[in-house]
Amino acid sequence: MTSVPTIATPSDSPATDSPRLRLRPPGAITGHVDGAWWPRSRDLAAEVPGLLDAIASQMQPVGRISYNAADWDPAPRRVVAGGHSVRLGWYRLMPTGTVDVISGLRRLTLIVVPAGTAPDVADALLARAGDPRNVEDVATLLEPSVVSA
Repeated sequence: MTSVPTIATPSDSPATDSPRLRLRPPGAITGHVDGAWWPRSRDLAAEVPGLLDAIASQMQPVGRISYNAADWDPAPRRVVAGGHSVRLGWYRLMPTGTVDVISGLRRLTLIVVPAGTAPDVADALLARAGDPRNVEDVATLLEPSVVSA
């Protein structure tokens, strides 16, 4: 059995500066998402550096992060993280509750667990999205009955 790589989920690390992220392991069956991220705020520019540090061993350099503008406070078009500039681009038609992290030809689609979500609900969603067998689509993973606190 392959273990799911967990990067600082709430139960693993109480540190307030570590990202709360769960990624599906390499070689997992193809699904609609590659994992989930639980940022601490709606300030994308402040949250991106921690996210990029957490995925640096799997994906470098990240050139762009795409998101739905309704999910985040207004953000600049670029942020500097890890010594290089990352473009932030919002799209109204992008599924709400997701971000795409793009590096060259590689793309990670992550479910974004809303910052104010209860820890037990967030842990469950992180686990579901990071499960190597997960093939659920974004809408199913983000059903209000699953995400509501």
